[in-house]
Amino acid sequence: MPKLFVNGARLKETIEAFADYGRTPNNGVTRLSLSAEDVRVRDYFRSCCEELGLTVAVDDMGNMYGTLAGEQNEKPPIVIGSHLDSVKKGGRFDGVLGVLSGLEVVRTLVDHGITPKVPVTVMNFTNEEGARFEPSMMASGVLSGKFDKAAMLAKKDADGITFGEALAASGYEGDEANRLREATAYLELHIEQGPVLEKMEQTIGVVDCVVGMVCYEIEVTGESNHAGTTPMGMRKDALFAATELIARFRESLGALDGELVYTMGRLNVLPNIHTVIPNKVVFTIEARHKDEGIIAQVVDIIHGLPTEQGGCAVKQTKLWGRDTVWFDGAVVDKVESAAADYGYSRRRMASGAGHDAQFVASYLPAAMIFVPSVKGQSHCEEEFTPYEDCEKGVNVLLGTVLSLLEQA
Repeated sequence: MPKLFVNGARLKETIEAFADYGRTPNNGVTRLSLSAEDVRVRDYFRSCCEELGLTVAVDDMGNMYGTLAGEQNEKPPIVIGSHLDSVKKGGRFDGVLGVLSGLEVVRTLVDHGITPKVPVTVMNFTNEEGARFEPSMMASGVLSGKFDKAAMLAKKDADGITFGEALAASGYEGDEANRLREATAYLELHIEQGPVLEKMEQTIGVVDCVVGMVCYEIEVTGESNHAGTTPMGMRKDALFAATELIARFRESLGALDGELVYTMGRLNVLPNIHTVIPNKVVFTIEARHKDEGIIAQVVDIIHGLPTEQGGCAVKQTKLWGRDTVWFDGAVVDKVESAAADYGYSRRRMASGAGHDAQFVASYLPAAMIFVPSVKGQSHCEEEFTPYEDCEKGVNVLLGTVLSLLEQA
């Protein structure tokens, strides 16, 4: 069979059409999970699937499945998925590109009159972002057994509406029997959400894992006093002590490994009054790396903190952590081979952000494909991936699907 290519102009039109559901004045998207905008875009996605002759099913978490029948429908499908929900004032590509790439792959198969050996399913996961209902990746977490369904249904948004109530009101509460339980492979195309591909002038990211991470909260307790009358040598300044600890973290963590990323993302200073010496500072330290040995060294450094700094008590509490999730080696190799077959530059890389694919990978063979993000920007209205890069990414996805079908 000659090499197939997707329709880039159609893909661009589809991306822009879906962006109209929740488009912001600055050309971003606000489409919170199970909001009115999300329900409308789901309706539109359903109509796109049905126009192609796909069978549309919905499971009990609101996940949508549009399936193109195959020659051997009793065999597990090839599933292509991501999410249609966004953060507030997010971009036009995060998540939705992964769903639309599946739609474009199926359209291309239909264009060429190809009936796949096994079914091909395009999937929309519910509430990947967690922007309205925490946590993120909620539905894939339930499907993979990482989250308890009853606990997730009880999660409330800022207005006190539970996820279960919003799901019921949306009209997209389906049957548990429709859940994703088996697949020949699960594939997810996503924008990188980082600057590496653009900086390295690479077209395709062949993602082999989602990095492990750990997050701790550090609490420093000192003593408040008058800012004008207390000599410097008699102070127990929690902020000074905290900044000394942060400087120590930067030095020790920075020496571990060039691929380690670490962030002190939250800093609370009390009582936060300019005339009062701070008596308490609470800050977070989060670190991510694909090598669990490096993460273990990070934990050792955190555990090695003194219990006292500058006359202040120091306490540490682990908030959360996760192990590195490695994707299926055979499927990852097929992604890389497809990129090579199309002549695209590529690099193996890890994902620093979480995706539904990481939960799916715990029970099904899975892999991800990245395309470049301009300036590495995401979760903002400025988020952009050139349409030519989107097209190339979907070509790689198509090539991977065709390769999987040959061996199905």
